[in-house]
Amino acid sequence: MANFAKSNVPQFSVDVYQNEYLPEGGSEVNAIVTVSATGGGTIGGTVSASGYPPGRRPSAAVAVMVDCSGSMDYPPAKMRGARDATAAAIDTLRDGTSFAVIAGTHVATEVYPGGGRLAVADATTREQAKQALRRLSAGGGTAIGTWLRLADRLLSSADVAVRHGILLTDGRNEHEAPEDLRAALDACAGRFTCDARGVGTDWEVKEVTGIASALLGTADIVADPAGLAADFTRMMETAMGKEVADVALRVWTPVGTTIRFVKQVAPAMEDLTSRRTEAGPRAGDYPTGSWGDESRDYHLCVTVPPAGLGQEMLAARVSLVVPQPDGGAQNLGAQGLVRAVWTDDMTASTSISPQVAHYTGQAELAQAIQKGLDLRKAGDFDGATAKLGRAVQLADASGNADTAKLLAKVVDVVDAATGTVRLKTRVAEADEMTLETRSTKTVRVKK
Repeated sequence: MANFAKSNVPQFSVDVYQNEYLPEGGSEVNAIVTVSATGGGTIGGTVSASGYPPGRRPSAAVAVMVDCSGSMDYPPAKMRGARDATAAAIDTLRDGTSFAVIAGTHVATEVYPGGGRLAVADATTREQAKQALRRLSAGGGTAIGTWLRLADRLLSSADVAVRHGILLTDGRNEHEAPEDLRAALDACAGRFTCDARGVGTDWEVKEVTGIASALLGTADIVADPAGLAADFTRMMETAMGKEVADVALRVWTPVGTTIRFVKQVAPAMEDLTSRRTEAGPRAGDYPTGSWGDESRDYHLCVTVPPAGLGQEMLAARVSLVVPQPDGGAQNLGAQGLVRAVWTDDMTASTSISPQVAHYTGQAELAQAIQKGLDLRKAGDFDGATAKLGRAVQLADASGNADTAKLLAKVVDVVDAATGTVRLKTRVAEADEMTLETRSTKTVRVKK
């Protein structure tokens, strides 16, 4: 466990859940790694390991990107809702937080404070920002890459610990090429985290979830503009609770061991495998973004060289690090060990860890929903019925009640336990988009 006593940085801990026993010749090791951060925000003591002065919350900068394209006027409630939501988010900013508001169309425009700088939140600047919001109007196209690049320029101008974006769009990214958005996301990845929201039903789910995924934030639908203010307030409260940025999961493996994948599996599915950066001999860092008081689960799968019965080895060592100004990384003091033990006890070597089994099921659930909805859109109703039926069965078995409720708006459930369903003939677009957007949200295994 990290030794950050008397600092206002959370204490990190790592727990590993696995069945370490392998049969003779077995080589695949699976483990669920639970990372918890607790006790952040306490006051007093010395300068913390991440450099925060005593008695102060970590400094933060936030950029709010509001879609102001022409479609935001249809219906007018959308633009009104976006203005109200941004005002609510500004009211939620902690005093001393640097912030900016950006209007997004086919270009990105600084709404407040302007001049390529950030404002510092206090009673006066909050009021000025809300006055500036009243001048927002809808018109123009959508080029989200330009919004992100402006947010990056503004956020990087502040010497702060945590940088965060909130992005709202109501339409498809029609005024720039997909590769331009991809290039903007690649340029911004690791520089700030970003939550993305789609309002109404005219936006592209894979676009919005792709933005959040690339920038290690959350994605969601707000089908009714009336719900935007509450959603923006919650997002900003969460952003204000973040206390350590750029935390990476460092995985060390011995010679001959191959990492098959590293995935976040709770609170949502996120495959981190391809995001590895090398961190010295046989070690790699996987980005996890910013942390406050929270807990997340990761699924680590490695292939080890087979060994003889009774042999035992360390298959992987997992720790947490944060980057330092000198280019190095500081260890946050918590680590977990993943083991492999070869045995001829069939009962021991064939039982699956309940944690691993649970999250393997949650991953299959997310895939079944996404595939089922794609098949439904393509007109393959038999294929869609089979996939969404399997999703109903998995949601029922794992106790994922929220996903089960969303599925029941798209299919008529005949028997959840067997996955027997009928596709509904009429499905509200908002219900289908909500299911797709939230398909990667998981329930945690009951420890």
